[in-house]
Amino acid sequence: MLEQLFSSFYGFTTIEILRALLDIIIVWYLFYKVLMLLRGTKAMQILFGLLIFVALYLISKPEIFDLATLNWILDNFISYFIVIIVIIFQEDIRRGLSEFGKTDSLANKSQAEERLSAEPIEEIVKAASLLSERHIGALVAIEMEAVLDQYMVKGIKIDAKITKELLVSLFIPFKANPTHDGAVIIRNQRIDRAGCFLPLSANDRIDKALGTRHRAAIGLSESTDAVIIVVSEETGIISVVHNELLTRRLSPEALRDYLHKIFLSSIQNKNYAGTSALARRFRTWRHKKEDVTSKDHNPSAKA
Repeated sequence: MLEQLFSSFYGFTTIEILRALLDIIIVWYLFYKVLMLLRGTKAMQILFGLLIFVALYLISKPEIFDLATLNWILDNFISYFIVIIVIIFQEDIRRGLSEFGKTDSLANKSQAEERLSAEPIEEIVKAASLLSERHIGALVAIEMEAVLDQYMVKGIKIDAKITKELLVSLFIPFKANPTHDGAVIIRNQRIDRAGCFLPLSANDRIDKALGTRHRAAIGLSESTDAVIIVVSEETGIISVVHNELLTRRLSPEALRDYLHKIFLSSIQNKNYAGTSALARRFRTWRHKKEDVTSKDHNPSAKA
């Protein structure tokens, strides 16, 4: 096996081998950077859809299955492939080019995988509860896999530990407070930015009763996998938006359970690994029963 592998390099000079290795490394790096930029965004799903079209085009060629009609349609589609890519991914291309030269972009991406622990989740829940009681509007976006750098450009750098007092103070409606109308973005278990502006959703099916904060939360969820917490200024209702699903009228306890299921699920799965199959089934049944009970007390709505 190894002899066949090394024999394939016979006849090549050292410079040619190094050139080939350099070529492979550059292509791998560019491919990796593109995947890291798109990971956690809706653009990744679109990319997989386009790859399916490319696979169908290759299969429909005369040399393989000879599907003439399908090949003709996809051949016209492929001819405009570059234009389609630019139109669909224009925002991601712009963001990628602006961040490509950043030396810390890969570090930020790997750090974004760090999930919230129980302590910061508790601080967020306490802050949301207090803001709800006082009818103070709030918008908090928790970064997941998709990097939120493009929404943090105009925000104010905070880089502080997550505490109830700090979160509440950032949303106090006072003229001298420049952050109360914007969003707080949490990254790596810290409050990274405040006063950020999020994109408003253009979805016509959204309830007209929902305000700007809810539309901004849904708008961010349409393009990223972030978890966004909204506190209504008018009603004090706590809502969460994740994967374009708006869940409203959450009590502090329901909000805590919601965040635990998203951010602490990986820890729970590790704990299950060392238990018996019967114990894991019982725990799964118990969690499902708790989910049904919580849904009965906390109705959710999809925008």
